[in-house]
Amino acid sequence: MENKTSNNKRYGKDELPEFREIIVKKLEKAKRDYDLYKSALNNDDSNDTADTSPTFKVLEEGATVLSKEEAGRLAQRQAKFIQHLNAALVRIENGTYGVCRESGKLISKERLRAVPHATLSIEAKNNQK
Repeated sequence: MENKTSNNKRYGKDELPEFREIIVKKLEKAKRDYDLYKSALNNDDSNDTADTSPTFKVLEEGATVLSKEEAGRLAQRQAKFIQHLNAALVRIENGTYGVCRESGKLISKERLRAVPHATLSIEAKNNQK
């Protein structure tokens, strides 16, 4: 089946739900992380409930306390990641999801499972270096 799909120009409607589910899950987590970084950026050692959440505790233990600069960088990175994931959902809707923007060939399912917002095949990505 993989070889048959690789010859097609686009993934079929029966294949796209798997990728949509992966993207939606990553999007939900990315939004939670973004909110966490934003709250770390906006909280100045306040003692509200945000600093007792399990996710905050993990961050706190892993990196003591995020500096405002680090929290800002992480928030920006998450915001960009969220934009890429939303763009991938749009590509699913308009039927261009999984098509390499350089070669026009299908990006492998393995790559899309690992990086669901990818717009380049491995070959095209390697050629950029």
